[in-house]
Amino acid sequence: MYVDAHSVQMVEVLSVKLHCTVASRFAHTVMTSTALNKANSSQEIFFEVDLPKTAFITNFSMEIEGQIYVGVVNEKEQAKKQYEKAVSSGRTAGLVKASGRKMEKFSVSVNIAAKSNVTFILTYEELLQRKFGKYEILTRINPKQLVQNFQIVADIYEPQGIAFVDAHATFLTNELLPLVEKTVTDNKAHISFSPTLDQQRKCPECDGSLINGDFIIKYDVKRASSLGDIQIVNGYFVHFFAPPDLPRIRKNVVFVIDRSGSMAGPKMIQTRVAMESILSDVHPDDYFGIILFDRSIEPWKQSLTKATEENVDEAIKFVRQIYPRGTTNINDSVMKAIHMLQDDRRNKKLPERSVDMIILLTDGMPNEGESNLQRIQQNVCEAIGGNMTLFCLGFGDDVDYSFLDVMAKQNNGVARRIYEASDATLQLQGFYDEVASPLLSAVDLRYPDNAVDSLTPHHFSQLFNGSEIVVAGRLSENDMDNFLVEVFANGASVTDWDVIYPEKDYIFGDFTERLWAYLTIQQLLETRFEQMEKSNATAKALEMSLKYSFVTPLTSMVVTKPETEEGPSGPLIADKLTEAPQSGYMTTAAAPHPTYFVDGDPHFMIELPEREDALCFNINESPGTIFNLVKDPSIGLLVNGQTIGDKMVAPDGKVNTYFGRLGVVHHSLGVRLEVTTEYINLNQWMFMTIVDLLLTKDRSVKVTLRDSVKFVILLHKVWKMHPYHQDYLGFYTLDSHLLSPSVHGLLGQFYHGIEFEVGDLRPGEVPEKPDATMYVKGHQLNVTRGWQRDFRKDLKRGKNVPCWFIHSNGTGLIDGSAEDYIVSGLFKTV
Repeated sequence: MYVDAHSVQMVEVLSVKLHCTVASRFAHTVMTSTALNKANSSQEIFFEVDLPKTAFITNFSMEIEGQIYVGVVNEKEQAKKQYEKAVSSGRTAGLVKASGRKMEKFSVSVNIAAKSNVTFILTYEELLQRKFGKYEILTRINPKQLVQNFQIVADIYEPQGIAFVDAHATFLTNELLPLVEKTVTDNKAHISFSPTLDQQRKCPECDGSLINGDFIIKYDVKRASSLGDIQIVNGYFVHFFAPPDLPRIRKNVVFVIDRSGSMAGPKMIQTRVAMESILSDVHPDDYFGIILFDRSIEPWKQSLTKATEENVDEAIKFVRQIYPRGTTNINDSVMKAIHMLQDDRRNKKLPERSVDMIILLTDGMPNEGESNLQRIQQNVCEAIGGNMTLFCLGFGDDVDYSFLDVMAKQNNGVARRIYEASDATLQLQGFYDEVASPLLSAVDLRYPDNAVDSLTPHHFSQLFNGSEIVVAGRLSENDMDNFLVEVFANGASVTDWDVIYPEKDYIFGDFTERLWAYLTIQQLLETRFEQMEKSNATAKALEMSLKYSFVTPLTSMVVTKPETEEGPSGPLIADKLTEAPQSGYMTTAAAPHPTYFVDGDPHFMIELPEREDALCFNINESPGTIFNLVKDPSIGLLVNGQTIGDKMVAPDGKVNTYFGRLGVVHHSLGVRLEVTTEYINLNQWMFMTIVDLLLTKDRSVKVTLRDSVKFVILLHKVWKMHPYHQDYLGFYTLDSHLLSPSVHGLLGQFYHGIEFEVGDLRPGEVPEKPDATMYVKGHQLNVTRGWQRDFRKDLKRGKNVPCWFIHSNGTGLIDGSAEDYIVSGLFKTV
């Protein structure tokens, strides 16, 4: 939960409680929070919760002055009409947005009367997935202030028995660690974390809270020699299949790697590093192949090779030589991998008892050869014919993820987005580790036709080490004496199962039915991609989503807000996010990167969207001074700016300065660029295209340096007859996260984050600009709430961005003093 920074001293969060109940891997989480408006007038209070992307919201309610307002799950098109009607009057906004890789954010605000309370309650459910031999309950907590009554509670009930439970948090200090209490019996676990107000403080005198990060519980269940168990409650069953101690199956894997021009820079470097590690981990009994593609297709060898030490070393040398070039031919590269596996099978070069898989890594759209996405999917699906598995990895935000997702699912695989970040190498390795050890292939779970109906998917291409197969269904009769279950995999069958009836005291209501509904809806949503089944699957998924009140891609939760003094408020709409854009009004967005810029006279700005806050400061020096803005010695990048002044001193005696010249040097790429208010001068001393300049209406230029960062430089034109002011430049950084950790400069020092806390709000010299105390870099600073303008989208008027203004040329926020960043020339480092 959080409150707006302007009113933080007038809103007190009285309690935050998160209670997660798990029964047989099905997690039911309730987040409850109460806040008090201490002001003498009504004001808006905000409530935010991060929840896992795999979860479905099932309920939301607000209690205000004894009145309860409950969210209702409606069909998406119906909710959309309400949404559009409300938007036309400017009264509403969407509730759910992306929040990093694993989470999505639910947020709502409501106007609360003076001296009144509001209680928010959000409920969501998910089936915990087993990965690497454990289940994970992930809770993201950031109350943004000290809370009188703070509590995290988890109750786990697993009828099979609990093998282990671990609980930790990213924000735990040595003092907080003992507060995580854990009680584990044979089949139950209770975990709690309840720090007092003082225990939450960052320091004894601070108002800042330590509670900011992820609280993570990991556990596994005991695996009996019977290889699995079936649990039955209220006419529904769930079957968990994760046999222990099975030998791994040999695998034959072809890596299909995009080396087109768009992979240039960190993506290509990280791919090479990841492939070296992955190849080193390929089991000696496995066979592997490598195919590189751009407009052309280049296999390492024409057939798969056994992963001997000698062959792996040779393959690593090959991947070290991958360099980006050309366009993207996905169709022919995947078809080449399929034919390679088929030919080796036909010629008996591969072990008979082994599984075949293809791992495709690409960052863009097919623009060479076959480019029709549906035809590519059809070609691949027909060629594979259900005989191998295709995994698709989409690198970055420019890839058509829905295309890869559908193609992977059509061929018994999964797709995964690889985020452009410093840990992309670990993301790639992590995915490979998940699929590196298949235990069974062609797994078919069979149940008596006369005893069950409405089964969730029960045919699986593979079972991987550390994972689990889950099947649920509805019982058509209560006689379990003849409930014979068979599992066939690779010609072997298993019929030895434990049937368990969970203790009713430790389960929540109809959890097996809701687990069955959860899995069935997921299956139906995936079936929508198959054209023949699309309409039936969509209708059934919608019907079940409404029946069980799940917010899915087909439904929306409509929240009616209470009336205010200004009249009735419009409804708020909560949607389920998907990776692929829907034909509607709510889509996902990649987690936003911070924005760093300098504009105006000159205002430096650090926007931090993850914190929904910003920092700003001015630098006042005489005209003609040259400042270093960005310096990254590890790649030879330098950005300097020279100030200019007004044409003459204004009557009030104030001397305004702006940036009038910018110099960019990239020594590694052989680039020197000068931008002034009158001209652009580019010098290159390498015979290749390594810098792109995109000019827009003579008012902005976007500079893209290969393997490096992007900049946008804006030209602010002033009326030529203006008595004082003249044209000036604004400098905006894009993709700053691609620079090295050693980057510095007036702007560059903030590119890899800044930690700070703000407290002790108090009236400032101007009523609408309160003062506060900021704790940053070991300093205690007096700061003022203000705003600066971001001109990227509106060059004429700009957009006001609230920020904490640091006085005295940024002293205490920047390293050293402003004078330390003065250099002797536009392309000089000193």
